[in-house]
Amino acid sequence: MRQAGVRAALLVVAAVALALPPYFAWPAAEPPAAWHPSPLADVPGPRNEALAGAERIPLGGAHGPEDVAFGPDGALYTGVADGRILRRRPDGSLDTVARTGGRPLGLRFGGDGRLYVADAARGLLAMGRDGSVEVLVREHGHRPFRLTDDLDVAADGTVYFTDASTRVGLGDAARDVVEQYPTGRLFSWQAGTGVRLLHGRLAFANGVALDRDERSVLVAETARYRVQRCWLRGDRAGRCDVFADNLPGFPDGVTRGRDGRFWVALVSPRNALLDRVHPHPRLKTALLRLPDALRPGPKAYGRVLGLGEDGRVVHDLHDPSGAAAAFVTNAVEHAGHLYLGGLESGWIARVRVP
Repeated sequence: MRQAGVRAALLVVAAVALALPPYFAWPAAEPPAAWHPSPLADVPGPRNEALAGAERIPLGGAHGPEDVAFGPDGALYTGVADGRILRRRPDGSLDTVARTGGRPLGLRFGGDGRLYVADAARGLLAMGRDGSVEVLVREHGHRPFRLTDDLDVAADGTVYFTDASTRVGLGDAARDVVEQYPTGRLFSWQAGTGVRLLHGRLAFANGVALDRDERSVLVAETARYRVQRCWLRGDRAGRCDVFADNLPGFPDGVTRGRDGRFWVALVSPRNALLDRVHPHPRLKTALLRLPDALRPGPKAYGRVLGLGEDGRVVHDLHDPSGAAAAFVTNAVEHAGHLYLGGLESGWIARVRVP
């Protein structure tokens, strides 16, 4: 958005804010929080079309493959909007292997051969080899999970997973991003031990990925444009720090690729109007009251970052048109390709690893 357009949009939002009568204001107990984002400093490198030529892997009319996982059988698995877990075999055949009864998001196979599922509506699940679905945990401290989002599985079977927000479900994710209340949580779960809270103040906790020696786990903090790292072992165990900050978009899924690097899917670029409104709670109140057509919405733009083990950008892949890979939610490296999931697509996109 050009500077003049940003100023004009701010004037519209401000006018609405000033016109709001007291009884129409946001509930006093929980107004949007002020937040001051850093000025956008885009990562080095030219805009490119590395994702624009992605191959489409059809899903038989299914919609919204948030994540991708490859099973011991070599097949591709994904969860879709109607609650099914789909399997695409190497020969291209597609079938339904399970129904979670909710909305499957993050997927990862464990060493026991089970597929672990972060289901937005039902909690942390496990799918057996026969397609049976077991609920492993759905609450912590008598507080139900609102939006179980993503996960990774350690060699010892420990599952690390996120509950994006204690305040909203999947349909209200955008509101949580605007309001800026850090209620997202990172957990671990282990059979026989149960669930443990690792981090409880994340602004929309999203993608999860263990590093290659499992000394730390990364977690995307979507609403703050950053990825945090929580240490599991060593002299920093129990502490969390920022791994990658001030990203050029909203980070969603985080996965580990070969050589220890990480792939971060940016579901949408940052929005200049939203960044300018963030420090002003009353303007954000007005923004949330505007009709959908007047709000700053996500842009159909595909982008995936490759980060080194030090958090620096080593790859920056784009689809400026969004025609092949828009609203990318996960990028999973497998056999020399990146498989891209997305909540808004009816296919999985595949490109060669650069």
